[in-house]
Amino acid sequence: MTGKVAIVTGGASGIGLAAAQALINDGHKVVIADRDAEVGEQAANLLGALFIQADLAQREDNQRLIDETVAQLGSVDILVNNAGFQHICAVEAFPEDVWENMLAVMLTSPFLLTRYAWPHMKNKRWGRIINIASVHGLVASQYKSAYISAKHGLLGLTKTTALEGGEFGITVNAICPAYVRTPMVDKQIAAQAKTQNISTQEVIEKVMLKNAAIKQLIEPEEIGAFVSYLATPLARSFTGAALAMDLGWTAQ
Repeated sequence: MTGKVAIVTGGASGIGLAAAQALINDGHKVVIADRDAEVGEQAANLLGALFIQADLAQREDNQRLIDETVAQLGSVDILVNNAGFQHICAVEAFPEDVWENMLAVMLTSPFLLTRYAWPHMKNKRWGRIINIASVHGLVASQYKSAYISAKHGLLGLTKTTALEGGEFGITVNAICPAYVRTPMVDKQIAAQAKTQNISTQEVIEKVMLKNAAIKQLIEPEEIGAFVSYLATPLARSFTGAALAMDLGWTAQ
């Protein structure tokens, strides 16, 4: 299967970049969408992808992303909703504007992009929507109220749209990874090591992955490989699933 058109949001680095690379390796035409134009252009040039700059907190940019993809590549067959960020803060002090922006990027945008891509997939009677959720879509931790609320909501969106898409050959799944070795996570590790005066390895094993059976960060390429599989015809039986890729975190 080649020639499908895929959009990967937050595709300029980390999980998104790995997912884009995996889909290109499979022969798909990939659009990298990211707010950072410079890094996004570099990533697209490196992979041979198309870059579309978009601030997904803005409703109109979600519509424009779908419209420009269809105008330039003719369709949207695969949608990987990956864009996001974290803000760590106690709920009583959580900035309201940050809350609103996080939910806009990580929950409203996946809904809007799904909605705008849906007619194109429905007309072809084939589509793959892959939402990058988190282990924090399944369980909670302190100081991440907006992030966890968005990821829990994303699982609800995944299940609902899966039920609606089944008759049209559209599958919708969510990957729920534990901590992945991305630039954002590396910064968190360094900050916690400095704050707690412990080594970075201790942060990984005793703080971040204290509830996991495997005390190692997930590599972005592992997520990319899973995205690749879910985008294939062989994965047609997976839909509405919250797929825990969590190092055994939720096995307790």
